[in-house]
Amino acid sequence: MYYPQQSPGIAHKLSSTHPDPSPWARPTHPYGPPPPSPGYPLYTNGNIPHHIQSLHHHQNSISHYPSPPSNGGVSVNVLGQPLAVGHASPGSSSSQVITPHWQQQLLKCEMIRASRSPHHRARASAMASRTVTKSAIPITNPNKPPPETIIKESDSVENGISSSTSGEPSTNGAISSVNHPSSTVAPVAEAPRPTAAKPPENSWSSLDMGGVQIKNLPPTSGLFTFTFLINLYLNHNALSSIPPEISRLRHLELLDLSGNNLQTLPSEMGMLTKLKELYLFDNHIAIIPPELGTLHQLQTLGIEGNPLEPSLKAIVQKEGTPALISFLRDSCPIPAPPPSRSLRDLLAPGEREALHEDPNVEVFSVLSYNILCELYATERLYGYTPSWALEWTFRRNHIITEILKHQADFICLQEVQTAQYEEFFVPKLGAAGYDGVYYPKSRYKTMNEADRRLVDGCAVFFNNSKYQLVEQHPLEFSTVAMQRPDFKKTDDMFNRVLIRSDIAIICLFENIETGTRHLIANAHICWDPKYSDVKLVQSALLVDEVEKVANSFAKYPPRPPSESSPVKPPPTYSDGTKIPIIISGDYNSVPGSGVYDFLANGILPGDHPDFMSHSYGRYTSDGLRHRLGLKSAYAGIGELPFTNYTPSFRGAIDYLWYSTATLSVNAVLSEVDRGYLEKVVGFPDAHNPSDHITILAEFRVKPPRDTQARPPPVFPNPSHA
Repeated sequence: MYYPQQSPGIAHKLSSTHPDPSPWARPTHPYGPPPPSPGYPLYTNGNIPHHIQSLHHHQNSISHYPSPPSNGGVSVNVLGQPLAVGHASPGSSSSQVITPHWQQQLLKCEMIRASRSPHHRARASAMASRTVTKSAIPITNPNKPPPETIIKESDSVENGISSSTSGEPSTNGAISSVNHPSSTVAPVAEAPRPTAAKPPENSWSSLDMGGVQIKNLPPTSGLFTFTFLINLYLNHNALSSIPPEISRLRHLELLDLSGNNLQTLPSEMGMLTKLKELYLFDNHIAIIPPELGTLHQLQTLGIEGNPLEPSLKAIVQKEGTPALISFLRDSCPIPAPPPSRSLRDLLAPGEREALHEDPNVEVFSVLSYNILCELYATERLYGYTPSWALEWTFRRNHIITEILKHQADFICLQEVQTAQYEEFFVPKLGAAGYDGVYYPKSRYKTMNEADRRLVDGCAVFFNNSKYQLVEQHPLEFSTVAMQRPDFKKTDDMFNRVLIRSDIAIICLFENIETGTRHLIANAHICWDPKYSDVKLVQSALLVDEVEKVANSFAKYPPRPPSESSPVKPPPTYSDGTKIPIIISGDYNSVPGSGVYDFLANGILPGDHPDFMSHSYGRYTSDGLRHRLGLKSAYAGIGELPFTNYTPSFRGAIDYLWYSTATLSVNAVLSEVDRGYLEKVVGFPDAHNPSDHITILAEFRVKPPRDTQARPPPVFPNPSHA
């Protein structure tokens, strides 16, 4: 490669014109420039711009705010120049080994100190944005594939885990290697997210208010309405405090508070989970609030020039910012638990009284819960959660408590590992009067016995004193898709549907006392937002299978009478639509998505955008249809605000669908207390063991319509008139 002129790097200039006898002489330069920060225009093409190069020549003109010395040794600053003994920094003592973490910290500190003039960043950014004639011809790789277009899908959830963990092919490159397959957790290294919350649309996202001697930021400041901000510079002012309202700026990635008079930080700053750079250089801060441990994406916490508690500073010096964030996260006091979620009655008081007085009314309840299996509950995926709160031994006790306190007749669980089902849930729920049915994801077939026990699946538990299991039908979506003749020659089916191992389980029950039949289905639909077409196909396959199984169940003869049978004969069913049906689970689709509209309306056109122009036989040629008459149990209250709660996604993706012809909803479990959520960045946490919440509804069985023939009407005889 030929470049007509040398790039203006700083190292070769300083080494020739400014020899430095100190161990930090420029020719060796053991530390490079820090990685570029978002919105931080200090680097151009990897080199330090001219206004930072001049720092070496005019160092004596810069005002410093170094921290007190740790010993009497002679210290040097990050550029290798001696400091007065009274201004020595513990991290820069010549007798102390300086780690790369601390070298980066000190270099950024010097750069921030050089940015104390009014609106320094804004002026530097304007200068950098001017057109500059390129001195070199860019070299491009002609074989590099074009960047993959991110499809905007409002009905999807975030990306998931890699194939090495989940056993499925990675379909999203680097993204799928760090995320969770059924939720939307922000990883430590943030990746592009087609469904993550984005800042409000605005023509600018950075605000430089540095160096203008601001003395006070009132809580009512209009600054806190700029929720679209990504970079905020408040450095080198005269601020003595930061109001808690700064937590409203949830999209901030860089916040510079250096060179002020701050002594404390508001704990609410822990809500700024998108922060990657937080500069606190040259203040009077001694303690970092432990609530800042939720800043799991923070790459640099600038602390130099503060009288920080020595143990905290030592962590940053030796291990860097992530280690301090982990320490703060795990040592943070446990907050008060939220108020218990209560049942929200959908009946009028008079209807509820009449319901209790009618002995023939049959009432039952169904609970659905994605418990977050142990395999996915890692610090890498849930960096905002204390490590002890991610331990399975801790979470499982909270999970079983949450399940049992509702005393549901049917319990539908997702993400249950095989070993957890056998060793924990069966004994615990069995002791409470439940029997269970379980089926793992289809990838278990390709694994050895030890690995099979780590595969998650769906489980259905039922009250064995009230219901008996008639049949169970596991449903592997990929297997059922292969059996459809109109799918067999579809390339999209091989490339998209068959690579998934998602499953559902359909169970048939009878009420021991009344003989009423119930069909309970539990499904876990594809998580990947780039596969909205697969979500639709799996949902359609599920409904087709439910209809087929229900019609077969309707043909079963009534249970033979016994001595304990009631006088009233058990109901009979002419077809599957007359049987009470519940379809529960995690559908990874929000209200308004293709999956939601199909299940709620019973019809969806084959050219719906969520099919993404892929071909799936009659599903795309004729559209999707079902005649189950389904409705979400929470539709009466407009759905819950969320059933999955993480820093990068909050929305309803779990549902209890019921057949409206045979069932009515009496009550649903209410939402999580909103006051509690104002102080929580995401689940799981100390009081919520999964990133999902439980959903529960109480149903009543509608009495069958009278099918007996009416007597013919009697008309008066005209002859007797």
